[in-house]
Amino acid sequence: MNIRLNNKADIQIHNSEDIYSVMQRILMREEKVDRGREHFWTISLDNANKILNIELVSMGSFRATIVEPMEVFSVPLQKRAVRLVLVHNHPSGTLKPSESDKDVTNHLIQVGNIMNVFVIDHLIITESSYYSFANSGLLEELSKSLKYVPAFEIKRRYEKQAEEKGKEKGKKEERKEMARMMKKENYPVEEIIKLTGLTKTVINRLKTE
Repeated sequence: MNIRLNNKADIQIHNSEDIYSVMQRILMREEKVDRGREHFWTISLDNANKILNIELVSMGSFRATIVEPMEVFSVPLQKRAVRLVLVHNHPSGTLKPSESDKDVTNHLIQVGNIMNVFVIDHLIITESSYYSFANSGLLEELSKSLKYVPAFEIKRRYEKQAEEKGKEKGKKEERKEMARMMKKENYPVEEIIKLTGLTKTVINRLKTE
């Protein structure tokens, strides 16, 4: 369900307080009986963090709502979103994320990474306050999890790391060769250190023949 918000295209998200300000208004529009059920929304953002769309993905019971990645990313992909904010309410009033909240967030972060629609925050909201996964550091912690990362993506990441290490090793060898030539030309050691970034110990060990 698409949520209509006056001038939403002009709303730019700078922080979690901005998100809460928008979503609290949407929550308070609901009838009291529906505020007693869990809602799960997505906020699609463009490169400038302007709101493209706000979608009510699902509405559940007092305790939980079902969230499927296909449903979560369907509209953001149609809207060409590049960033995504997840929001759900806790009718009980507690702001502590449950293990289920963490697991769902973890799953959606990893799916978003593959689709290049990056989850930048997940807010748990009540009528009077909110909890931000990003502000608490929990979002960053979950982003490091490999639980929902497919094998091909893990392989790609390790290959990229190996390539970067190889490049760095190559750069170091280039610096050593430069230092070796400078040493052969009797450049002062301090000058070689300054230009190559190598340590005095490494430079002293270099052979010029």
